[in-house]
Amino acid sequence: MSHELDPHHSGQSTVYQIRITGQLDPEWADWFEGLTITVDGGDTLITGPVVDQAALHGLLKRVRDLGLPLISVSPAGAGGLPTSAAPTTRN
Repeated sequence: MSHELDPHHSGQSTVYQIRITGQLDPEWADWFEGLTITVDGGDTLITGPVVDQAALHGLLKRVRDLGLPLISVSPAGAGGLPTSAAPTTRN
């Protein structure tokens, strides 16, 4: 499908956060196309901009190839938090 005909394509990357079980060294960032790798307890967060769904699926294949269990994949909101965990303001 042409991006011109796709109303959901904005031409910009979406920041995603991929959470996996296990601790992955930040040196793996190059293998994950420069995304940020941080350890959160016993899990690893892989966070950064992903240009499209094909690129996201490519990253998920790399997670699969490592043999580490995938916990979640979330588009990130403000501050790199998953949108469901992003803080809300009340008036």
